[in-house]
Amino acid sequence: MAASRPGLCRALNSPGPAWKHTPSGAERRLKAEYDAVVIGAGHNGLVAAAYLQRLGVNTVVFERRHVIGGAAVTEEIIPGFKFSRASYLLSLLRPQIYKDLELKKHGLRLHLRNPYSFTPMLEEGTLNKVPRSLLLGTDITENQKQISQFSQKDAQAFPRYEEFMNRLVLAIDPLLDAAPVDMEVFQHGSLLQRLRALSTLRPLLKAGCTLGTQLPQYYQVLTAPISKVLNHWFESEPLKATLATDAVIGAMTSPHTPGSGYVLLHHVMGGLEGMQGAWGYVQGGMGALSDAIASSATAHGASIFTEKSVAKVQVNSEGRVQGVVLQDGLEVRSRVVLSCASPQDTFLKLTPQEWLPQAFVEGISQLDTQSPVTKINVAVDRLPNFQATPNGPKDQLRPHHQCSIHLNCEDILILHQAFEDAMGGLPSHRPMIELCIPSSLDPTLAPPGCHVVSLFTQYTPYTLAGGRVWDEQERNAYADKVFDCIEAYAPGFKSSVLGRDILTPPDLERIFRLPGGNIFHAAMSLDQLYFARPVPQHSSYRCPVQGLYLCGSGAHPGGGVMGAAGRNAAHVVIRDLKSM
Repeated sequence: MAASRPGLCRALNSPGPAWKHTPSGAERRLKAEYDAVVIGAGHNGLVAAAYLQRLGVNTVVFERRHVIGGAAVTEEIIPGFKFSRASYLLSLLRPQIYKDLELKKHGLRLHLRNPYSFTPMLEEGTLNKVPRSLLLGTDITENQKQISQFSQKDAQAFPRYEEFMNRLVLAIDPLLDAAPVDMEVFQHGSLLQRLRALSTLRPLLKAGCTLGTQLPQYYQVLTAPISKVLNHWFESEPLKATLATDAVIGAMTSPHTPGSGYVLLHHVMGGLEGMQGAWGYVQGGMGALSDAIASSATAHGASIFTEKSVAKVQVNSEGRVQGVVLQDGLEVRSRVVLSCASPQDTFLKLTPQEWLPQAFVEGISQLDTQSPVTKINVAVDRLPNFQATPNGPKDQLRPHHQCSIHLNCEDILILHQAFEDAMGGLPSHRPMIELCIPSSLDPTLAPPGCHVVSLFTQYTPYTLAGGRVWDEQERNAYADKVFDCIEAYAPGFKSSVLGRDILTPPDLERIFRLPGGNIFHAAMSLDQLYFARPVPQHSSYRCPVQGLYLCGSGAHPGGGVMGAAGRNAAHVVIRDLKSM
């Protein structure tokens, strides 16, 4: 998957030693029994472990890979270049987690981006003039100036659109920090349990009050195709297509697919350093975030072990969890087990099937996990030079280099056609490309004069037409197509490439255990959210096996580097332990 050529850059020394998972440098030994076992050191698993340990629950985390972080990981795939190999941007991590886990104290450093979005155009008849581009940031006046190149009407409407969306974010936001309403308790619980469960309705009621009389319009945002929503607000295709990328990113959906509006909302509800909607790069790559969370957990006594794969969840004769069995045969006992793994791995592979109802197993096995994503990590010896906004003297950084750079996004029709290619089993002819250059703000990632480039591309099907598989030839053919597209916008890009790492949906599944290559563990569609995530009746992090909990992206509120599932699950576990 990774290929490289000798470069012009001076190679950096290899990065420091891998995370040792030991408090104060002292080696932590694996014990035979803990209060809690967490399966997987993805960021959600680490968050859950940190909260549990801080509240006095002796916790151990087992990670099958040699490095922690799950998809939020930094890896030096090409010598001298540190890549956020899967997840590559931060915004959605819940503010309370920053505060509670003291992540800055534990080394987390952020680089906020402003401007944040750049869409260069490929336009016919521009031989003797610079193509147009759309640059968006936090300055409302400058945004309007940029949009007015394409439509004065849209320039005037854009602030109202942002205000409209921000109000929806304000309403939805509290729902992320609490377990969903437990429908199982409402149906089968005691009167006391039902009364207690009523408190979980408060965030829903508060959301309804926040939206008020505009509830029907907001309902449409959540249920309609994002193309319909954007057509209501705007007329210019470059603006609509740029905004639509957030509605389809990571999802095997078209802008014309009903419900795609929620995916957009999911990607605009974050913030950094108190700035609503801000996105940024983690200094040292996304693995530095995972390291900070792990440091917070181990500082309070949690144990984290890499290259320790869990083979089985142990269940006693009464149907209650009693620990796990590791791949090497070692048994580790515990009162509870939390799984950061996908619902499919957790319940179809690790949990003894005789303890799970058939309807539950069928529901898990039928989850929609389709993924359109191929991630390509690239090492280059110079900055991309876009025709729409040429580089300054001596390859000087320009504001757009820090942005999410959207290519093949001039028109919503281009995005829809790319989706249709994939539905036919073909990698998109003109793939949607989100290009980021984190080294533009964080020079620690690459040798002097060089850069790391993250290409989040879609649409690529998991299974190719005609039964073909994603072998090296297919991977490279698709990557070459992506590079040809970039070359059209930024001539000279291909000759700047020193090496690349190509991760198709099957690769993402194999390396990071993302089912189907899906970055959310399961599609963020309305039938797989809130009450129904991962399946109806089991959305409160608990499952049919007493003492077993789901704390990863397959649980509410879903994917993205949020940490909410880990935090919420930990609080549910604490309440249950107190009642045992």
